[in-house]
Amino acid sequence: MSVLADSVRRSLYRFVADRGRDVGRGEAADAVGVQRTLAAFHLDKLVEAGLLEVGFRRLNDRSGPGSGRPAKVYRRAAGERTVSLPPRDYRTLALVLAEVVDLLDGNEQAEAVARRTGERLAAASEQTGIAELLAERGYEPYEEDGRIRLRNCPFQVPAQTHPLLVCSMNLAMCQGLLRGLGAGRTAVRLDPRPGECCVAFLPPEDGSSKNN
Repeated sequence: MSVLADSVRRSLYRFVADRGRDVGRGEAADAVGVQRTLAAFHLDKLVEAGLLEVGFRRLNDRSGPGSGRPAKVYRRAAGERTVSLPPRDYRTLALVLAEVVDLLDGNEQAEAVARRTGERLAAASEQTGIAELLAERGYEPYEEDGRIRLRNCPFQVPAQTHPLLVCSMNLAMCQGLLRGLGAGRTAVRLDPRPGECCVAFLPPEDGSSKNN
């Protein structure tokens, strides 16, 4: 994680992560205001550290002879990095608790608790907008066609082994966030997309959708 101590490297990582797609060296350099060669150096350091992945593809629509070689592109690595001093093992505890809820058939109770938790989190936050609050909670929201989608799932580890439970609790928590903000006209629903969070927020004018 020490590779992110450098401010330019940290800015490049955040830019690539926020795009949610392949990013070329030139685009990344322009975005953070550095030369292409310097951006390439720092991007490759992030790859060495396992924080970014690298690939090759053409960045224009040209093909065939004269189109040039595919460019080096970068995307956020799929792996997860955590730092805990002293060591803590919240992952294992989350997996144990998720299995207990499944064994006790306590999904409804878990959803109710998650909904109340969302309301408390919203009440305790200084954020007044749903996108800002979601960013504060690590969801990495972005807008697409008027909807707020979530690039990151903060509960990825238990969601992989207990998807129905975790996704239903996640949805309930997001409902609670909306209630806590008083944003009842905004709708939230399950709308899973590969590599992203399972929840999406719909604008108020989409009256056909409800918070379910």
